[in-house]
This record gives sequence, structure tokens and C-alpha cells, in this order.
Amino acid sequence: MNEISTSISALIETIKSLRGEQGCPWDKKQTTESLRKYLVEEFGEILQAIDNHDLQNLSEELGDFLYLIIMLSDINESNGTFSLVDVIRGINDKLIRRHPHVFSGAVVKDENELRNQWNTIKDAEKAEKLFD
Repeated sequence: MNEISTSISALIETIKSLRGEQGCPWDKKQTTESLRKYLVEEFGEILQAIDNHDLQNLSEELGDFLYLIIMLSDINESNGTFSLVDVIRGINDKLIRRHPHVFSGAVVKDENELRNQWNTIKDAEKAEKLFD
């Protein structure tokens, strides 16, 4: 296992322990809705670190945001809604779909054409969801 896989696995296990039977009362009682305010707060702190060019703090705030992403995924996995694997697969698939100029041999002349391609793909995805 590489360093990133090991680190993410350790964080996932830490969060599962925090939410587990012998875990932290605060973590165990959290819901998707209760974590909303923390998402807003942490995202604001990310933006502030970027605005201040404070890369050390940015790293910390990104970690806090990652914790919330994994926490929300774990809560929803417990509810049978979706898992962190679903989140990761979903964004990976979306990035590949929306970048055919990188992954499928499509050619774009410039940034404007790239933006049009992105929007066309995004619109097609939305239309497809309407018919699912």
C-alpha cells in the first residue's frame, strides 16, 4: 500500500472508531444536517487561508474539510445511502467523462472550446439524470 492509501485508510479507521460503540459521544451523534455548519465554517477557513497565502494553515484546514467529507460519507454509509467509495468513484468517473480531451482522444482548440465541451457534457449528464 502506498503512503496516500495508508494515510487515508488510517483516517477512515480513526473516524470509524470515533463513531463506533466505544467512540466519542459528539462524533456518534452527528448527522448530515448537524455537520452542515461545520462544512460552511471550514470552507470559510480554507478561503481565508488562501486569501492570506497561509499554506501551512491551508493544509490544516483542508485536513479539517477532509475529515468532514469522510465523516459525512461514514454517516451515510451507516444509513445505507452511499459510502466514501461511492463518493470517490463518482468524482473519478465524472472527471474522466468531462475530460475527453485527456482520456478519450477528443481535441479542443482553446479554452473557450474546452469550456463549451465541459458544459455540453454537464448538460447531457443532467438530462440523463432526469430520465433515470
